[in-house]
Amino acid sequence: AAMRDLLPAENIFYIGDTARVPYGGKSRETIERYSREIGGMLVTEDAKVIVVACNTASALGIPAMREKFATPIVGVIEPGARAAVEATKNGRIGVIGTRATIYSRAYERAIHALDRDVQVISAPCPIFVPMIEEGWLDDGITDQVIRRYIEP
Repeated sequence: AAMRDLLPAENIFYIGDTARVPYGGKSRETIERYSREIGGMLVTEDAKVIVVACNTASALGIPAMREKFATPIVGVIEPGARAAVEATKNGRIGVIGTRATIYSRAYERAIHALDRDVQVISAPCPIFVPMIEEGWLDDGITDQVIRRYIEP
């Protein structure tokens, strides 16, 4: 809705790869291939810009897409890193995500590109995506899973 409000005269194509999610446990090669396939569909539709609104596809798929397509491609890593750097009051930032996102170190690199002195603490949380997709946001089990993943 926000994109439509910002760009009311533009045609907006949305592709949600519900058949192959979650991406977080898949190999780099698979994520790159899926990203190029979806990017190809959007380029075929003469997309002026491609927005990748998935952390894992942003971390691992965008570089492969940029190698193949001239269309501008933006993801969520850099805006998320910028918001985190601006928000931290103690110079420490916690990042949770899928295994693929965390192990790519994309957030760590993006955060350190903005501020080398920030300490980044990352933790993979592979069960989060299925829980969110099930709508288990305000559920006791969700709180238990969060504590399990982020407690030292």
